[in-house]
Amino acid sequence: MELLKNITDRLKGKITEASFEGANVVLYTDDAEFFRRGSGKIKEIVNEIKKRIELRADKKILKDAEETEKEIRKSIPEEAEITNIIFDNYRSIVIIEAKKPGMVIGKRGIILDELKHKTFWSPQVQRSPAIKSKIVENIREVLYANNNYRRRFLNSVGKKIYEDWDPKRTDEWIRLTFLGAARQVGRSCVLLQTPNSKVLLDCGIDVSSQGEDKFPIFNIPEFDINQLDAVIISHAHIDHVGMVPFLYKMGYKGPVYMTLPTRDISSLLALDFIGVAYKQAEKPLYSSTDIKEMVKHSICLNYNEVTDVTSDIRITFYNAGHVLGSAMVHINIGNGSHNLLYTGDYKFMRTRLLEPATIYFPRLESVITESTYGAKEDVLPPRREAEEKFIDLTNMTIERGGKVLIPELGLGRAQETMLIIEDAIKRGRMKKIPVYIDGMIWDINAIHTAYPDFLNNKLRALTFQDKNPFTSEIFSRVGSSEERKNVIEGGPCVVLATSGMLAGGASVEYFKEFAVNEKNSLIFVCYQGSGSLGRQVQDGAKDIRLNTDGKDEFVKVNMEVHTSKGLTAHAGRNELMAFFKKINPKPRKVMVMHGEVSKCLDLASSIYRINRMETNVPRLLETINLR
Repeated sequence: MELLKNITDRLKGKITEASFEGANVVLYTDDAEFFRRGSGKIKEIVNEIKKRIELRADKKILKDAEETEKEIRKSIPEEAEITNIIFDNYRSIVIIEAKKPGMVIGKRGIILDELKHKTFWSPQVQRSPAIKSKIVENIREVLYANNNYRRRFLNSVGKKIYEDWDPKRTDEWIRLTFLGAARQVGRSCVLLQTPNSKVLLDCGIDVSSQGEDKFPIFNIPEFDINQLDAVIISHAHIDHVGMVPFLYKMGYKGPVYMTLPTRDISSLLALDFIGVAYKQAEKPLYSSTDIKEMVKHSICLNYNEVTDVTSDIRITFYNAGHVLGSAMVHINIGNGSHNLLYTGDYKFMRTRLLEPATIYFPRLESVITESTYGAKEDVLPPRREAEEKFIDLTNMTIERGGKVLIPELGLGRAQETMLIIEDAIKRGRMKKIPVYIDGMIWDINAIHTAYPDFLNNKLRALTFQDKNPFTSEIFSRVGSSEERKNVIEGGPCVVLATSGMLAGGASVEYFKEFAVNEKNSLIFVCYQGSGSLGRQVQDGAKDIRLNTDGKDEFVKVNMEVHTSKGLTAHAGRNELMAFFKKINPKPRKVMVMHGEVSKCLDLASSIYRINRMETNVPRLLETINLR
């Protein structure tokens, strides 16, 4: 590659090997002095070519792994609580996992710098979850076990990006084709095409639909999995990422870009999706092997980190405020000739869990926005008022000897609910009653403890002070059918269980048992998809037919049913309008998706009328030309 040759030529024999890790350049040297003191020359080249370059040691000068581990344990204070040390021999990297990574890094990175200079290994630090997480361990194991494959894969991604790279390119046309979530909620998927690139923005499943309507529409001439360059995922909810393992099953071998929490949670939810299929006596859409392929091909970015994904598309992730690791995707196309923002799902207010969505971007011509609560009547009550109502409903149910069932999305909503309950009990607003956590929520909590940097400032500070609310003794995990039986037969309590739409999972098991007793309550705190069991119950159905293991089962609903819209992780109507009032710079065009038809049309009309931005509400399979 010409780019690599130019760099190595300038460093005059100091480099033994040059390769790519995605869009980044990695140089290896066997010159110990240059490894220690060559950063100045590397920075000169970085400033010139505007690409990230990392210098690593060639295997020839690496210190023995056993000696290096001794040096690591000698240099790092015991209080850091190292849990694992893993050597990636193919990339000259040593991964140090610890409960207190700040103590591993040292003030201004001094400990890591010293380790690097003494051992020549490039140290990377990862936080061990405060709650033991099998899924985090398994994902890291998949990545480390395949580190030779990972190196070759990342190098191939870089080659593909740069073989056709032209810093002066301005693309002649840009097309967006909506393969899902157009005038509906669920199966989010948008195909972005230029003369040089084909990229998917999200690739999800609509769990509330049946048959082919569950999945994005791929059988169109424009979509060819063998020509797909990249997949970019906004966040880990199934309706945005659930179909990605299927792409790998069908032969896709390219990269999937997401944040670190999104990678971990997506894998967990995909495994749960397989489990639910088996429970419903259905053949799963994909296997755990396909999920491993997704992990092996993942490229994870932090917020505000810029990277090329193809020769003419560059992306940056920004905080979306929706769930842990959720990202708005800023897409720079044709060397800045057009700038598109794909919002995914977002929340434009500070919550107990996250900071509000970002509104400042470098350049912006077009936006694709969600509209889940986009109608005029979707004005949400103030957050404090919604929380107080939730606490009052819970207290009333407990006082009359009932149980409270809260069907939860395992990601985002469940954690927000837990923080409300933990704070209410701490302040004496709620009795210290049993609070049971069932389904995958506990594992997702563990992932939250592994990535506190993605949480809001207050929660992050509590995590660093070992006061993490998710580890509170208030919460008890339900991990077996016997434990679930004890909860059902026991006294007043609160149960948080997946799934949030009563579309399978532990929440349905509790619903069947709790529904008949008028002392009990069900509180919906998340969106209920059209056609889902949750929507039927929310709309007032009193006789419910369930199909369990191929047999019909009838449930009488006598319990109280409440909906608390104000606790949603989506932006309400006022937040959506405020977002487009404050977004900077102002886009010329706004495309509205991820909402029921009336909500999409209502939001689009209001954005146009108030902000004078051109709006469009695309239909399924409609193609929009941005240039």
